[in-house]
Amino acid sequence: MKYTPLSFEVNLRPEGFLVDMDSLFAALAQLQDRRDARGLRYALVTALVFLVLAKLCGEDHVRGIAQWVSLRKEALAEILGLAKPQAPHATTYSRILNKAVDIEAFERVASQFFQKQPDAGQSVLINLDGKTMRATIPAGRTKGVHLLAAYLPQEGWVLFQVEVGSRENEIPAAMRVVKQLDLRDKIVTGDAMLAQRELSTAIVEAGGDYLWTVKGNQGQLKRDIEILFETETCSGGFSPCHKDFQTATTPNKGHGRRERRTLTSSSMLKDYLNWPYAEQIFHLERHFVRVLDGGAQ
Repeated sequence: MKYTPLSFEVNLRPEGFLVDMDSLFAALAQLQDRRDARGLRYALVTALVFLVLAKLCGEDHVRGIAQWVSLRKEALAEILGLAKPQAPHATTYSRILNKAVDIEAFERVASQFFQKQPDAGQSVLINLDGKTMRATIPAGRTKGVHLLAAYLPQEGWVLFQVEVGSRENEIPAAMRVVKQLDLRDKIVTGDAMLAQRELSTAIVEAGGDYLWTVKGNQGQLKRDIEILFETETCSGGFSPCHKDFQTATTPNKGHGRRERRTLTSSSMLKDYLNWPYAEQIFHLERHFVRVLDGGAQ
């Protein structure tokens, strides 16, 4: 079983994390326990600290979290000053996440705690990404709870996320997300669906920049860009138009193939495109060959 993704998801760092346990404990102690106080074996804050620490070590499933804690229960009991070393069962974590704590409040407190850590939130790139939560699709239906998050891919932090309504798509949800963020000196990216005029305007006027992939949902914009990069045919006596193309190529090898990526940029359409605050356009080409045991294919 995999529990609801929480907004303090992080990329694992080879050098590890240094966490002030007293500060983490104090932050999570703010959360209200919805359970009946009678017969409780584990304090809410203790279980939440276990959850956060296990997640920082790469555990996403409640069974993995329970096992991780069980293998370290003596050390954790000493660090947290517990009367005796105990490790909650996986079902205990499930009940806590489903009933005992307000998940949104948990996300907010944990996210705020980690964003205050040294060097957190310093990366420039913010990615808007949506995903449907597991185990939220009712029987007989095709849609479950869908979230749109503002994510720092270089650090792993989810800065903010909202639920996408059942009668809307990610576009209005994205507007709600960007209005909650400090976008100064940030670059916001997303898939082709989010290439929208209103969203682009909101990002730039909040102090940021945007980088969109353009596909068929913006047909005229796509065609205008394609024309610039097409091979130009000239009549006799005429030469091709001078273009300001700048090109960078990077090689890459992995997953059984060799790949070469060539990115070509131009500012020539800055004052031509019918698109708010457009400064540059890019054209990306990928060339790859599969690498077999006996050589390339």
